[in-house]
Formats: sequence, C-alpha cells, structure tokens
Amino acid sequence: MVTTILLTAMVQATSAAGFWANLQALCGKAYEGRVLEAPAGDKTFAGQRLVMHVRACSADTIRIPFHVGDDRSRTWVLTRAGDRLRLKHDHRHADGSEDKVSQYGGESRDGGSVTVLEFPADGHTMTLIPEAKTNVWTVEVDPVKGRFVYALRREGTDRRFRIEFDTTKPVAAPPPPWGPPSPGFGGASRAPPAHLTW
Repeated sequence: MVTTILLTAMVQATSAAGFWANLQALCGKAYEGRVLEAPAGDKTFAGQRLVMHVRACSADTIRIPFHVGDDRSRTWVLTRAGDRLRLKHDHRHADGSEDKVSQYGGESRDGGSVTVLEFPADGHTMTLIPEAKTNVWTVEVDPVKGRFVYALRREGTDRRFRIEFDTTKPVAAPPPPWGPPSPGFGGASRAPPAHLTW
C-alpha cells in the first residue's frame, strides 16, 4: 500500500515536471487555434480569430492570455502546486478590474502524463459556479504532434469544448491582455469582455 502511494506520487511529480518543461519550451510564442468541439448552437467563438500567447513565464507561474477576436479578457494561469500543477482562469474587464467570475479551475489529478493533464473543478470553483462542479479541464502540450489543446468537459452533460493550436506555426504576438500591469502581463483596451464560465 505504501509502495503504491509512493509510486503514484513519483509518477505524478514526473508527469507534472515533464509537462511543465514542454510548456516552458513555448514561452514567448503565440499560436492560432481552431474549435474542434463545442456544444450545439454555442456561438462563443464563431467567426472569431483565436490566439493563445505563452506570454509570461517564471519558475513557478506561466500565464497564457487567450484572445477571442478583440476580446482580451481571458488568461489561463498555470502554477506549481507541490507535485502537481494548478490551472486557474483569470478573467478581466477592459479597465483591468477582475470579473466577478474569475480564478476558477483546479489541480492536476493522478493519471496524467508529460503531454496531457486533467484539472477537475476545485472547491472555489464549486462555490463560485455551482453548475461547474463536475467540470474537468484538459490541457495538452505535445511537441511531437505539434499541438497545444485546451479542452473542457462537464461530466454528466453534453457540454464539451476543445480548441487546438498548431505549435508548428507561430504567429505574431497579440496585444497585452486586459489586467493590471506587471512583468509580461497587462494592458487595457476598449471593448467590454464577454462573460464566460467554462
């Protein structure tokens, strides 16, 4: 039993470290994406250019603004959490203030790999967005297949999102995301952000 627990912890730590290294290799680069899966009738991304930018990297935090057309309200934030990684969604208004629905996400769970990790909704998410209590976010960084994938499934429902970015074809870096000025992160713009709770 103890051996199994120790082996599981070692695998988890190895997966998180390898995944982090794969993600760090993308630092400073931006990529255009396309929607591969979305709920029927959902128009969140319809007709919009989708660009993710691995904009700010440190030893413990990686910030990835996700631009949907002119909307710069979304940033995926990955941080180290012991032998796991944590994914949070930072949502901002154009004036830099934080949206009331922000900082939701969760920690990576067992069973991941150096290319794919899953992040089930944490307690904060369940309180903030009760309907998202069964959310599981998946992030894939695969240097062999040349792709970055951000996906969501809401278990027990048909709510699914999957967006794939081609990491073999970098694009010009987009403008800074909305939010407070800080190294590698900040800026403001004109249009108000769309509320998004996925």
